[in-house]
Amino acid sequence: MEQGLPKKKIVYTALQAQNKAESYCAYQERSQQEVRNKLYEWGLYPNEVENVIVELLLSNFINEERFALAYVSGKFKINKWGKIKIQQGLKLKGISSKMIQDSLKSIDMDDYFEQLNLILEKKAAVLSEKNPYKRKMKLANYASSRGFESFIIFDILNNKDL
Repeated sequence: MEQGLPKKKIVYTALQAQNKAESYCAYQERSQQEVRNKLYEWGLYPNEVENVIVELLLSNFINEERFALAYVSGKFKINKWGKIKIQQGLKLKGISSKMIQDSLKSIDMDDYFEQLNLILEKKAAVLSEKNPYKRKMKLANYASSRGFESFIIFDILNNKDL
């Protein structure tokens, strides 16, 4: 095999692309925008892309609400992200603001506080900073980078000795 030659791009027909998209959606929940991008990547024209999207919606391979709930659940439970970071991720996936707000309500607030507490405790255990102000700011910045709201972070930090 010669090096430096571009890989030949395979272009699919609308029917081939629809079958491939069904497999793509069956494997994991996908947003409409993810599927749309993939269809364009496969060489379909705009009208074909929209027809395939409609078919996938009608056959329930794509369901934005189901996708948003799965995304929120996964990012919160597995990646341990806060609501701000999850919200940004959903916006990038092309999910509507109303759907984002509704899906974020699925997070149990007791679990949310508990998760933030655990994140702060783990980080505090490895921090070598002795100055209490700098220590608190490093913890706050870390939790903030994970997508948690600053008012909740400081509420926990002010009520706990980390």
